[in-house]
Amino acid sequence: MYDFSYAKPASLADAVKALGAEDAKALAGGQTLIPVLKQRLNRPSVVVDLAGLDLAGIKVTGDAVVIGAMTTHAAIADSPEVQRAFPTLACMAAGIGDIQVRNRGTIGGSLANNDPAADYPAAVLATGATIRTNRRALAAEDFFQGMFTTALEPDEIITEVSFPRPRKAGYQKFRNPASRYAMVGVFVADGPAGLRVTVTGAGQDGVFRHEAMEQALAKSWSADALDGIVTPADGLNSDIHGSAEYRAHLIGVMAKRAVAVAI
Repeated sequence: MYDFSYAKPASLADAVKALGAEDAKALAGGQTLIPVLKQRLNRPSVVVDLAGLDLAGIKVTGDAVVIGAMTTHAAIADSPEVQRAFPTLACMAAGIGDIQVRNRGTIGGSLANNDPAADYPAAVLATGATIRTNRRALAAEDFFQGMFTTALEPDEIITEVSFPRPRKAGYQKFRNPASRYAMVGVFVADGPAGLRVTVTGAGQDGVFRHEAMEQALAKSWSADALDGIVTPADGLNSDIHGSAEYRAHLIGVMAKRAVAVAI
């Protein structure tokens, strides 16, 4: 690692002030930042630890599941409230990484990082969730802006994520056996934001909606409704784990499985 300063502010205002320094980086669960620092791929002037800001917690209302940004994947997966109100989200969280990652990684850190193979972006975009920060409320459509890129300003901090409760939803992913990131993950949801199908892990620019599948499922909510829909390979990832054509095929397979398990 390179040398850097470390700050652990006790208030949101102090955290925002610390992040105002040039090349400052926020630390949530550290599941991406710490490895990047070890590999010397990032050289922050100061690392701002958000652990003392009291941003963890889960609240369920009649029409929304609201999750604090510093809530861990394990807490979401194990929450009886989430399991009842939004079971697909709990199941998704239970499939992130391994037990060590789930007990350290946070939903806010994952969304702020916006890894193109992360799981949460698919759930956020599929349900039309709102990402709230210390400054504003951002719609999912406005938040994700490309690979590892979001609408967040350098000194802006996610405080919570509000998911409208879907009438039914399902998620399935074909995971990399080593990292357990999604080579392809498909989230289907029918809720207040409408019927949406979102794909993570496949697109070069990150999460995206699959409009052809949305139109097919709007006519008939069944796996068979997706028969014959071909996803173009253009714009999809191609790497040592799978070609763009292979990922295009997986999108159809995972979409059918997501519909089949939707609750």
